[in-house]
Amino acid sequence: MIPLLSVVVPVYNVEPYIIECLKSLAAQTLDDIEVVLVDDGSSDGSRRVAEDFAARDDRFVLLGQRNLGPGPARNAGIRQARGAYLAFADSDDVVPPDAYRRLVGTLGETGSDLACGAVGRLVDGVLEESILHEKAFRRPQLCTHITDKQVLIRDRTVWNKVYRRDFWERSGLAFAAGIYEDVPVAMQAHVLATSVDMIGDVVYHWRKRDAGETSITQRRAELPNLYERLTAIRAVRAFLDERAPELLDGFDALVLEKDIVFLFQALEAGEESGSLLELADAWLAALSPKALATAPSLRRLELHLLRRGMVAELCKVREFRRTREDGTRIVPRGRRNTNWYGDYPFFRKRRRLGIPDAVFDARDELKLVARVEECTWTGGEYHLRGQVAIHRVDRKVSKVNLWLSDGRRRVPLEVRRAGRYGMSAVIDPERLEGGGPSWRLQVRGETRGLVLKGWARDGEVNSAWRLSVPGWSRSGMDMPQ
Repeated sequence: MIPLLSVVVPVYNVEPYIIECLKSLAAQTLDDIEVVLVDDGSSDGSRRVAEDFAARDDRFVLLGQRNLGPGPARNAGIRQARGAYLAFADSDDVVPPDAYRRLVGTLGETGSDLACGAVGRLVDGVLEESILHEKAFRRPQLCTHITDKQVLIRDRTVWNKVYRRDFWERSGLAFAAGIYEDVPVAMQAHVLATSVDMIGDVVYHWRKRDAGETSITQRRAELPNLYERLTAIRAVRAFLDERAPELLDGFDALVLEKDIVFLFQALEAGEESGSLLELADAWLAALSPKALATAPSLRRLELHLLRRGMVAELCKVREFRRTREDGTRIVPRGRRNTNWYGDYPFFRKRRRLGIPDAVFDARDELKLVARVEECTWTGGEYHLRGQVAIHRVDRKVSKVNLWLSDGRRRVPLEVRRAGRYGMSAVIDPERLEGGGPSWRLQVRGETRGLVLKGWARDGEVNSAWRLSVPGWSRSGMDMPQ
């Protein structure tokens, strides 16, 4: 019988991990699956383990080929696969038991072309959040698209997904040779899909290896890997430029946030600096000037030093970044016209070193941080207490204004200050008559000519703070729970 789902698994020298991977596939609550194992010329005991599984469970099929890499191995598996849906897993990772049932079930309900989900990172046997995917699945949504939900530009892996087989074939998707073959395919699939389903559940456990042969992603600071990564970046950019140019800025920003770090790590490790600096020029030339100019200030400093071949200074900045767990300060300079700069290494020597002020300019990174710590009802009025500050600025906000807003009306409050960051206000419920039932607290802060606005957060749960006013009890003013 034709299976509902085919899972393609390339296998290469993963003997310490493959049993756990295959057991997780065998234990899927969606049992109408086939698992196509493709031995990519393993030289350890991986093939023997795969043979044992195929002998015991007729849902497992084993193919073999000489070592060609994960891309050709996946392509070979796809040709063998028979399912109406298609998924991929790497043979050192783990798939949670309910993952494929959730993904296939979602596609059956919505008719979307692919479904994707959140990822956990397996580190020394402990499951952590994947920093690559951490922002992508915070707000799951069905029947969406990457051009509408641009945070999906961060979803660059193929194995946290299920695809409709007819969509895959209709789109002409295939993996190239090389070690970053999945990134172009993942981006192409997102763009070519008519609609995409995002679910918030963790559907894949991506392992950081602690034994055996180091994985490709853990050798990412090696020079050949960096050349391959640049090839993948160029392939994605060429595709986006043709099919979805509105995504280029987001993709470039992600490259500068995540991928460029591996170049830095290679230079810090003392790898061939001459070759690496030439490669760095090629990386930066592949990205848009807008993305380079709008990167965060600390990253702009790293990029400036990289361009100028100032490796020792770059290493010092990298060490500074790692040791400043509490964040980096932004400081004002100038009396009449105040500018705001990142207080990083070489800031005070910037003119002597020929580093432009614009490299350190951090004004766009300033944001007002306000939170309500307590709101008590006295029987006649609310007493509100909280704090207000500017993120990364170690100084008091000179002037603070507060308003309650229900979306139509704004009710100003008289602010009292306490200490460096404290603020308090009294809310008279009679002033809220005719409005409601939910009010948010808007905050305006001003210091040294800088004006910032924002909404107060709840100090306990870190969500938007709201004052709920039941329509039947505006005089009683029951406290919101």
